[in-house]
Amino acid sequence: MTRTTDSCLPGRKSGLRQLATAALLFLPAAAVCAASVKISLPPAEGTLCLAPQLTRPVGADRWDLVSPDGAIRTPVETFPCPDSEGAPARDRAALAAVVPKEAAQAEGSWSLQPHKPAPGESRVPRFRFTDASDATWVLWEGARPVFAYNHGFLLKPGVPESYRRSSYIHPLYGLDGEVLTDDFPKDHYHHRGVFWTWPHVWVNGRSYDPWTVRDMKTRFERCLAKQGGAAAAVLAVENGWYAEGKKVMRERVWIRVYRAAPEGRFIDIDLFLSPTESPVKLAGAENKGYGGLTIRFAPRLETTIATPLGDGPKDLLMTRLPWADLTGRLAAEKTLAGAAIFVSPDHPDFPPMWLTRHYGALCVGWPGVEPKELLPGRAVRCSYRLWIHRGGAGVERLRRLYGAYQAAVKTRAALP
Repeated sequence: MTRTTDSCLPGRKSGLRQLATAALLFLPAAAVCAASVKISLPPAEGTLCLAPQLTRPVGADRWDLVSPDGAIRTPVETFPCPDSEGAPARDRAALAAVVPKEAAQAEGSWSLQPHKPAPGESRVPRFRFTDASDATWVLWEGARPVFAYNHGFLLKPGVPESYRRSSYIHPLYGLDGEVLTDDFPKDHYHHRGVFWTWPHVWVNGRSYDPWTVRDMKTRFERCLAKQGGAAAAVLAVENGWYAEGKKVMRERVWIRVYRAAPEGRFIDIDLFLSPTESPVKLAGAENKGYGGLTIRFAPRLETTIATPLGDGPKDLLMTRLPWADLTGRLAAEKTLAGAAIFVSPDHPDFPPMWLTRHYGALCVGWPGVEPKELLPGRAVRCSYRLWIHRGGAGVERLRRLYGAYQAAVKTRAALP
C-alpha cells in the first residue's frame, strides 16, 4: 500500500472483481483535501473487507464511493473507531459502504466524493439499537435481531445469586433469527453466550476466578459509541473488572457488525485490556487452556466442529489454532447453522491455544496455561472476527474466509 497524490481508492482486478455478490467494504477515511491512501482490497468471497482508519474526511459530512466511469455511486458512512488504548479516536474515522454487484466488473481508481442524494433516497438506517430492558441493548438489521448486549447484571430464576453477571452478548442470533447461544446452561451456570473472561487472575499476589463469576465481576461503566447505519453498526463500551470492591482492570470492547450477505455475517470484536494500578496476571485452566473469548452454543441435535486440522469428532485441548467453527442442527428450530471464531494474525502469542467441546463450546485460550502479566498504562489488544452462517461451513471454505481476514489485517498493519 502506497501513498498517492490523488484522492482515489483503486478498484483492482484482484480486489473488486472478486466480489461476486454485493459486499461491504470497511475503508480508510482518507482526507480528501490531502494525499490519500491506495488500497489493495483483500481477496473476498462476496464478503466483507476491513481496512485501517486514517484521518477524518474533510470538506463534507457525507460521502460517495464512485466508480472510475462515474456509473456507480454508492453512499459511504462514517463510523467511530478506537485508538491504541481503545478510546474513541479523535482524529480518525472508518468508512463503510455497500458495493453493488456491478462493481465486480469495474477497473481503475474509485474516488471518494461528496455525497449526491439520489431521487427518493432514504436516510433511515438499516441497523438500529433498541432497549430491551434497563440491562440490555438489542441490535437489529431491519426486522431481524442480530444480538443482545447485556450491559446490566442478569440472573436466571432458580440460579444461585453468585452467578449474577453482566457485560456479554446473548442471544447471538443466526441469519434467520434463530438463537445460536445459551445462557445459564444447567451443566455450566457460568457460561454466558459470547463472553471473554479468565479462570485465573492474580492481582497483588491474590488469586481470583472471574470465569465462574464468584469473586471478580465485570461492571459496565460507560458507552463509548453506539451507531447504526445502512452498511454496518458499531457498539463500544468501557467496563471495569472489580475485586473486593476495587477496580483492577479497564476493559474496552469494540463490536463492529456488518450487513448480512447470503453466505453469512461478520462481527468483529476488539478487546483492550489495561490494568488500573497494579500489574495483573492472566492464565487459562490447567491441562485445558481455556480462558479468553468463548462462545457457548444453544442446544443442538447434532454438532460438527471444524478447525484447520479437520472436522473430526474429538474435542481439542491446549491446541494452537488460528480459527475454529461449530455448526449444529439447533434443537429449537431444527435448522442447521453455526458460528466461527477467527483470531487476528496480530493477536498476542498468535496462534493461541484452544479448547473445543462438542457439547457446545469454542474457547480461545490466551495466554493459555502459562501466566501473562499485563502492566498499567499499556493496553493489550486482542482482535477476533465471528462468522455467522447458515448451513454447514466446510474446512476449505473456512480457510478461504480466514485468508481474506488475514489479508485485511495485514492491510491495516501496513499503514502508519
